Amino acid sequence: MAWLNVGHKKLFTDPKIKFKSANLIRKESCEAAFEEEEFDWAINAAGETKTGQVEAVYKEGILGLSSNIAKIVAGRGVSLFLEISSGQLESSEKKPVPEVTECHPWSIIGRYKFEAEKVIKSIPGLNWIIVRPGIVYGPGDKLGLTPRMLVGAICRYLGTEMKLLWDHNLKMNTIHVKDLARAVSHLCQRRRTCEIYNAVDESESTQDTISKIISNIFNVEYDFCGTTMSKLAMSESSNTVQYVNEKHLEPWLKMCTASNIHNTPLTPYIDLESLHNKHLNLDGSKLRSEGFEFYYPKPTFQTFIEVLDDFISMNLLPKDIYTNEKKNVDAESSQ
Repeated sequence: MAWLNVGHKKLFTDPKIKFKSANLIRKESCEAAFEEEEFDWAINAAGETKTGQVEAVYKEGILGLSSNIAKIVAGRGVSLFLEISSGQLESSEKKPVPEVTECHPWSIIGRYKFEAEKVIKSIPGLNWIIVRPGIVYGPGDKLGLTPRMLVGAICRYLGTEMKLLWDHNLKMNTIHVKDLARAVSHLCQRRRTCEIYNAVDESESTQDTISKIISNIFNVEYDFCGTTMSKLAMSESSNTVQYVNEKHLEPWLKMCTASNIHNTPLTPYIDLESLHNKHLNLDGSKLRSEGFEFYYPKPTFQTFIEVLDDFISMNLLPKDIYTNEKKNVDAESSQ
C-alpha cells in the first residue's frame, strides 16, 4: 500500500473491493490468499520489476511467485489465469516481433518471465493468457519512463544537455498503464485461452520521440552518442554506469533536499542492463485484431506531465521540477 496516490487509496474503500495482503513467494501464504473465495479470473500483476538486483531475487520474485500462483489457481478450478509477463523476450531493430514462443530474453527480468511462461504453459488444466507489455508508463510509474524524466529534470537543474547512448532509432515500444489494465480486462472477457498477446500502443516510440517530449517539458537540449562512441563507453561498462550514476544522483539528492523531500521511491539510478543497445520492438496487431482500441495511442507531453504532477501531489517530486509555463503546450506539438 506504500506510495499510492489519493485515487488509488480511495479504490480500497470501495465495498466491492476485498483487500488481502500475502507474500506470494511463500506457497502457504499464496494458498491462504485464495481461501474463502471462489474466483472466475486470476490476474497476476505481481513480480519483481526493480532492476539491478542479484539473480536470486528474480528467481524467487518472478519464477517462484508466478509458478506458485498458477499452480494454486489450476488446483482451485479458476476458469481463467492471466499472467502479465515482459516484452523483453526478443529484440529486433528492423521488424516488430510477433508473439513468438522461442525467445532470447535480453534482460534478467525477461529471462525469468520467460521461464515462468514455460511453467504456466505446462500446468495441466490451466486456462491461461499471457500478456507481454511494452514499457509501461502513466500515473504511478516509477521504473518505466520516469527515470528518463528525472534525468531531464537533473539536466535542467545543472544547465546541461541530455546525452544518450546509441542513436535516435532505438525502439522503445510503450503502453499507458490504463490501456494495459483495459487490455487485460478485454482479453479476460474475450476468453481466448492458451494465447500470448503483445501489448504495445500504436506510436512505435523510439528513444528520439521519448526524449523530444522530455526535452520540451524541461526545456533542455538532447543528443545521442552514436554507435561508435556508445560501444567504446560500453567496453568499460561498469565505469560508465558508475560515472553516469554519480553525475545524476548527487544533484538529485540536492534537488530533493531543497524541496524538503527526504523519502521518495523515485531515482534516476540506472543499472548496466538499461544501457544495452536492445530494441523493444513488438508487433501489437494481434491484440488490436481482438477489437481492442487504445485510449492513449502514443505518449504525449500531457501524459508525461500527469505522471509528474501525480508524484508532486504526493510530495515525492520537487514542486518546481519543471517550468509551469510549458504546461499548456499542445501535446501533439511535442512529438
